[in-house]
Amino acid sequence: MRIGDIDIQEGILLAPMEDVTDFPFRSICKRMGADIVYTEFVNSDGLVRGSRKTAQKMFFREEERPIGIQIYGGDIAAMEGAAHLAEGLGPDLIDINCGCWVRDVAMRGAGAGLLRDLPKMERIASTVVNAVRVPVTLKTRLGWDSTSIRIVDVARMCENAGIAALTVHCRTREQGHKGPVDYSWIPKIKEAVRMPVIVNGDIMTAENVREVFAATGCDAVMIGRGAVLNPWIFRQAKHYLATGELLPEASIEERVDLLREHLRLSVEHKGERAGVIELRKHYSGFLRGLPHVSRIRMELMQFTEAAPIFEHLTKFLELYSPRPQPA
Repeated sequence: MRIGDIDIQEGILLAPMEDVTDFPFRSICKRMGADIVYTEFVNSDGLVRGSRKTAQKMFFREEERPIGIQIYGGDIAAMEGAAHLAEGLGPDLIDINCGCWVRDVAMRGAGAGLLRDLPKMERIASTVVNAVRVPVTLKTRLGWDSTSIRIVDVARMCENAGIAALTVHCRTREQGHKGPVDYSWIPKIKEAVRMPVIVNGDIMTAENVREVFAATGCDAVMIGRGAVLNPWIFRQAKHYLATGELLPEASIEERVDLLREHLRLSVEHKGERAGVIELRKHYSGFLRGLPHVSRIRMELMQFTEAAPIFEHLTKFLELYSPRPQPA
């Protein structure tokens, strides 16, 4: 798969997720082997109004490359302005969100709402492409609902507008994150366009990654919730694709060590209180399947400072880490 200067075979990408793919989490996923990472989706209206909080979502560091900044909005001028501001930070690509299904976005004519107005989606795509020099990609869904799936036409439209790669979440907007994904559209899209096609939706394990590549002929896969539940999925999937062998689950020590690192990065990036509070959403993923995880997670949720969390995790390791057997 080639997007501008990015050249990746069987790419495994981290999906842009609101309130999730901040710098600390992207850094963790990059360390685990994610080929391309993306910022949280960034509101174009907020950017052009000069919102500092919105602009902060575009922050990234050099070690995260290749990285994409994802922007969304329903106003063409605002999307053009946001693209200029995003390009000024030097990302490897800019991604247009045409897939967010949540009501506050879609019902205002942004995100997946653009699937109900394909001429406007086309204008936004071509405007952003013409506004910047970096590659522009686009992420969308199969359609607004099951009666309006026109994803093959959408793919052709995007390619003609200059979009460099298309990511498809293989559900409709109506489904949200529920119901079965339908990967059967991907081979049809691949036949219709020459640009890379990336598959998203319900890719939760290393086995899923290989199955999707084999079933669809896609150029890359993009993992969202699967990475939140298991940040090791990138490493596991790459190993499985290369060898056909599954890596063992991360050990207790590995889980706790990576959680400590995530906490350190979160506090460094956001300040202690905010860094600790915003890390709470990740406890379940790091500690999934470990002994007494519900109790441990609830105890960690009480803290607003980092020191007691580090102390608690050390005690947890002492209690539950396997001890070497005597010779």
